[in-house]
Amino acid sequence: MKTKLLNSSHLLRLIGALLLLTNPCARAQTNFGLNVQMIGGQPGLTITGTVGLVCEIQYASELAPTNTWLSLTNLTLTSSPYLWFDLTSAGAAQRFYRAVTTVSNGAPANMVLIPAGTFTMGNAMDPGEGFLNELPLHSVSVSAFYMDKYNVTKALWDEVYNWATNHGYSFDYSNSGQGKAANHPAQTMTWYDAVKWCNARSEKEGRTPAYYVSSAQTAAYRSGTNDLEADFVKWSSGYRLPTAAEWEKAARGGASGQRFPWGNTISWSQANYYSYWSGGRTYYPYDVNPTPGLPPTFNDGVYPYTSPVGYFAPNGYGLYDMAGNVWQWVWDWLGAYSADAQSDPRGPATGSYRVIRGGSWDGHAFGCRTSYRNYDNPADRNGSFGFRSVLPPGQ
Repeated sequence: MKTKLLNSSHLLRLIGALLLLTNPCARAQTNFGLNVQMIGGQPGLTITGTVGLVCEIQYASELAPTNTWLSLTNLTLTSSPYLWFDLTSAGAAQRFYRAVTTVSNGAPANMVLIPAGTFTMGNAMDPGEGFLNELPLHSVSVSAFYMDKYNVTKALWDEVYNWATNHGYSFDYSNSGQGKAANHPAQTMTWYDAVKWCNARSEKEGRTPAYYVSSAQTAAYRSGTNDLEADFVKWSSGYRLPTAAEWEKAARGGASGQRFPWGNTISWSQANYYSYWSGGRTYYPYDVNPTPGLPPTFNDGVYPYTSPVGYFAPNGYGLYDMAGNVWQWVWDWLGAYSADAQSDPRGPATGSYRVIRGGSWDGHAFGCRTSYRNYDNPADRNGSFGFRSVLPPGQ
């Protein structure tokens, strides 16, 4: 395959050199080096940079001042160089690639950008292994947003909670948001308290809160157990819970068709969960843990048996504990999926149960699957319920 090196510093005012191939093309950015070659019929991108940095891989079908760059994935450079394959390029006549930093718009520490894009939501494995509410598969387009790298920790919960209770907020329980240690996930909060906490976090940082007590969006939600409706929310402002679609896109980490954020099997080397065995072997064939029960590392006799945030490896977007440790409250009411393609869906208008995602330390491998939808009364709480927040870009 012929290659040609071009000076492209004038293109989109980006710095670096462009390596032009018939299919694909590559571009180097300020923080990352990028090269490309065809390997086994797929574009293989070799990325160099500081280990630990997160970059967003984007592509365009042509180079012009008015072209559109589309997001493929976020990558945490666990090594340098780092080899990544674009498995979505089949049928494309040509592609131009670039690797860009995901740090922009004053995003707070410990949040990462989840790029805009389309993914397939639902159980992409054997339909018989999951519940009916994980189907039908459907295409969902999601706008870009920032998400907490970690479940909200006890330390962060306390910082915001203490501010909130001195600034007009009241929570359902005086001991809402417990935690085993400062660096463990906060847990034992209701859905209502998680939402109020998000508003308090926004106001504490001088941001416009997301949640209000009515569609007039004038009085911020600071107390009570209000079953908020979608038009009570300023979706482009402040911290909030992710929608179920945002959560699932983020959990998949830019990959598709996988059972878990990292692949199709699970063990204690990847997540904190209960390995369920029956008849002397694991009950779920994709649970490959060699022994049953709770991980002894965290089963210390002090309830609950959570693990420190960041203990396990992150997914492709740089997010930790998107499977196991604690369930994560999301915005949506529980309801049936539609087969129709959707854009930024927010779930049913009403319901009886709010959705929780991701599995937990006391849950089986079945519940850690990325497509699995658990649910509970928004007024309930226990030692396996936590959450993480999201923030729209540009604030």
